[in-house]
Amino acid sequence: MTQPHISLEFSGSDIASRRSAAVARFIATARRLAPDAENPTPDQLRAVASALEQLGLQRELFPHAHFPVSAGNPAQVYRLSEEPGGHYALYLSAGLPGKAQPPHDHTTWAIIAGVSGNERNVFYRRATTADAGRDTLDAGRTVDVVPGTSVVLSPTDVHTIELVGEEPGLHLHFYGRGLERLSERVVFESKTGGTYRTFGPPRFIAHALIQPHDLKAALHDGEEIAVLDVRETGVFAHRHILFAASAPLWRLELLIDRLVPRRSTRIVLVDANETLAHEAAAKLLRLGWRNVSVLAGGTDGWAAAGLEIYEGTNVPSKAFGEVIEHEKHTPWITSDDLKARVERGDNIVVVDSRTPEEFAAFSLPFAHSLPGAELVYRIGEIAPDPDTFVVVNCAGRTRSIVGAQTLIDAGIPNPVASLRNGTMDWLLTGRTLSHGRSTALPEPTPTTLAAARERAAAVAQRAGVQRIGDAELARFESETQERTLYRFDVRTREEYEAGHLEGWRWAPGGQLVQATDEYAAAKGFRIVLADWDGVRALTTGAWLAQLGGYEVFLYTPPTLPVLATGPEPVRVLASHAAAPLVSPTQADGLIRAGSAVVFDVDRRAAFEKQHIEGARFAVPDRLASFVAELPADRSIVLTSPDGVLARGVAAELAARTGRDVRALAGGTAAWVAAGLPVAQGDADVLTGDDDHWYSPYAHRDLRLRDAGFQAYLDWELGLVAQLEREGATGIRLLPSAGAAA
Repeated sequence: MTQPHISLEFSGSDIASRRSAAVARFIATARRLAPDAENPTPDQLRAVASALEQLGLQRELFPHAHFPVSAGNPAQVYRLSEEPGGHYALYLSAGLPGKAQPPHDHTTWAIIAGVSGNERNVFYRRATTADAGRDTLDAGRTVDVVPGTSVVLSPTDVHTIELVGEEPGLHLHFYGRGLERLSERVVFESKTGGTYRTFGPPRFIAHALIQPHDLKAALHDGEEIAVLDVRETGVFAHRHILFAASAPLWRLELLIDRLVPRRSTRIVLVDANETLAHEAAAKLLRLGWRNVSVLAGGTDGWAAAGLEIYEGTNVPSKAFGEVIEHEKHTPWITSDDLKARVERGDNIVVVDSRTPEEFAAFSLPFAHSLPGAELVYRIGEIAPDPDTFVVVNCAGRTRSIVGAQTLIDAGIPNPVASLRNGTMDWLLTGRTLSHGRSTALPEPTPTTLAAARERAAAVAQRAGVQRIGDAELARFESETQERTLYRFDVRTREEYEAGHLEGWRWAPGGQLVQATDEYAAAKGFRIVLADWDGVRALTTGAWLAQLGGYEVFLYTPPTLPVLATGPEPVRVLASHAAAPLVSPTQADGLIRAGSAVVFDVDRRAAFEKQHIEGARFAVPDRLASFVAELPADRSIVLTSPDGVLARGVAAELAARTGRDVRALAGGTAAWVAAGLPVAQGDADVLTGDDDHWYSPYAHRDLRLRDAGFQAYLDWELGLVAQLEREGATGIRLLPSAGAAA
């Protein structure tokens, strides 16, 4: 689907994007007019006030539906923008008539401008008295702030505000420092003065809302949008919106730059009921993502609006696989049939389309590892006889179906089928799997490569995947402030690390189709795949084009490219000052002395396989409650497999709790390398399966495992009916090029 060009001026035609662009322009103007946020001059502030008035006059950008108040909540502050460090903080204050605040100061400069309604400001002269903690106030000038007007306040000005008249109020409040950083403000007991006390920020600062049916429409309006669910992935997996990508609140600094690289992308944040999403919105605004809204009522509100709720992970891709089988009637065989054919010595080859790591964990005893993007590229070496029956399997259903249909659509001469229900069915029928196996990936010969290229090119052409050259790629790269661009290398890990184009991310093609939402969260974006061999990028691109919601392009690297080597670099952003690091030997000493407690904060599955002896496992967003139960003098040491996530979580936890929180340098890997004691098992898992969808394969009890398998398979088979209730999904399958016998 070809997307319309989106200008930098508006970054989309929806109100949220237009408002975001207008706010960004105002902040840029304010920074230019008053470059020193702490000490601007009165003339500078008056100039900024004029600009704020103009923003307020764009009343259509601030609909009450995005900034609601009600009889139950008659006043609410909404954050529109805040710089890193808390400077240049812009809010929208919404209220019903009669909303009022007693005399108070700000301890920073402030500007108020009208959007709607009349906010009456009364200024007071403050005089000290002989009684400590008691000052007098005398009323001075009154300023009514209505659309087109503003008022400027110095750090020491004392004023009251009241919404007068019959119209609900919306007023822009602009501060030198954010409200949550103003801890020394004072409020007086009466308008004549008397005792005063310091007071904190509003109990709850919200962010612009979007209603469920408006979000439903926005998902199909043809413009870029990213829906991020900020609960931990295991919680998300139990109940979520179809097109939401998992981006947990405490992991955002590690994920957001990869999931949504363009800072002005329209983002909608989701949780269960708005309890976490506003925290995430504040974090993203401070990190520089400026177009952020929150789903009103969260997933609960979505369901209450009669819209479809899903469970599981990578649901769009898994539902895609079910649609493929349903629409294209992808052939399949059962485990019983497969076993009989293998035992008879039939001319048959079984290929496992999962990742090599998954294959090593468990596999059919006779299967070859051939990840999804490698199927068309290498099948000619594994099954050179056109009469060989090729069976594609995975752990469940999706990659078996997609893999088999990939070979069928490519038109290989062999009969092809998927293994119905994958290795789950193999185990459900009383058989066993092998563990620790690996099989080499055969390199295609010139003859088989030529045939594979021809087949892949035909599929990509039918899917509408376009080729671009250097000039077009350069144009795309120059437009990344207007359109999101993802550049992926779909080859094997070894090939990527041996040499890849600078700045291109690694996404093995099969996984990019199977788990698209883990690599790219925005809908309506551009994907460019590096085509090194004329096959793998083409078959991957063809499936992405059919999955829908993206523009997919192929780029052939130059003959003599400049290459980067090694693993994909990951940028980790910072929301707080870094927590101190502690070495493994230092941490071991603290633990042995009883002065520190260790928490592992990454993934339960990795923790159960191996963890620091005595460590506890907890997902980051529940850490604070466990830490609160520990003695105040106890240090907290956080770890994760490589220490990267632990560093970010430690900084967040320290900022929230004020505790002595440290991150283990190098993480659990460094602990193991130092020869320090480790343990296994789930005895110290504190948060169940909150961190990730719990695989039925993890059950030790075979009855629980088999029940889990059946529940999973029933769920996956039910996705087609759910999609029918969902309505438009963007999926557009190609007609079958042929069917296998």
